Amino acid sequence: MIDLHCHLLPGIDDGARNVEQAVTLARLAVEDGISHAVLTPHIHIGRYDNSLLSIHRAWKKYQALLVKHHIPLQVGYAAEVHFCAQILDWVPEQKLPLLGYWEGEGVLLLELPHSHIPVGVEELVCWLLKHRIRPMIAHPERNRDVIRDFDKVLPLAELGCLFQVTAGSVAGQFGEPARLRAIQLLQNKLVTVLATDAHHELRRPPNLSEGRRAAETLIGESASWDLVQNNPLRIASCHFPLKVVHPATET
Repeated sequence: MIDLHCHLLPGIDDGARNVEQAVTLARLAVEDGISHAVLTPHIHIGRYDNSLLSIHRAWKKYQALLVKHHIPLQVGYAAEVHFCAQILDWVPEQKLPLLGYWEGEGVLLLELPHSHIPVGVEELVCWLLKHRIRPMIAHPERNRDVIRDFDKVLPLAELGCLFQVTAGSVAGQFGEPARLRAIQLLQNKLVTVLATDAHHELRRPPNLSEGRRAAETLIGESASWDLVQNNPLRIASCHFPLKVVHPATET
């Protein structure tokens, strides 16, 4: 399986705190059946002031760490970019690490505030699309506006946004309201990928297999594998030398 949203890089955001935890999370990911992951630390002004260069450097060190510990996890890097006006400057300056490509357009993992869908999001989406960047909205099922009213997500879908749902939400690990919204997103065929959004070995582990199995009960086995393998590979193949990833055998 391929994980397109996780926080495994040590010490640069609210994910892995140190090298030891970063190694543990990588081992857990492999045990879960994840063979490839795109590491997506936060870029959030004033909170996690990461940049394309700093993330690249952290990724290089992490690759060496995986080799040292003989962990067979192939990793690329991007970022989870918090909604802000500075995106308008970062895009033409090519300062944003992209998740990959979809139908010839770059894919940006865009994080909205958990509390609401802010004014100006639709305008930003239109601007990004004009610049051939397609936003993938991170964990919409956990946004409180969407939890209050599922229809809040529909204008973003109509504009052409992709959606990443957290595997743990489908499995019920973020509470019943988030699970119900995840189910609606799946049943309405609005989900492009499932991803772990892993942060911690106990509280937020890399549990993509559990989310896939929960999705399978709703949309069928083939469609559930599309969300953790075929669609992620389609987006992120630029990060990895391999063009074909064989289905993982779950135990």
